[in-house]
Amino acid sequence: MISKTHIENRARQKTNSYLINAIMTLKKTNVEVAKLLAMPKKKWPAVNLEYISRKVKDGERIFVPGKILSSGSLDKKLTLVSWNASDKARDKIKESKSEFIELTQELKNNPSLKGVRILD
Repeated sequence: MISKTHIENRARQKTNSYLINAIMTLKKTNVEVAKLLAMPKKKWPAVNLEYISRKVKDGERIFVPGKILSSGSLDKKLTLVSWNASDKARDKIKESKSEFIELTQELKNNPSLKGVRILD
């Protein structure tokens, strides 16, 4: 388990102020997500819609700790929370009547990410 001090030290190395604020907020409320965001960006996963569709149930709220890519299709109605998604992935998410929410926006409404499952 990574300590909150270690998460804070990793956050200080980041240059994106929105990401730093997100990590600092989550460090207090959801350490697991803060740990994932504090990792170097090159270690963040890039997840395809096909993978998401296979791993989740209809109606879930899912956090993807990286970028959502457009390969495959989404056949379930979901709420996807992530730092970023490709333009094509956003289009496919809208077509499937699902919702994409950027992490910074979700933190304003739900600072602890309560009810949001981390995609494994």
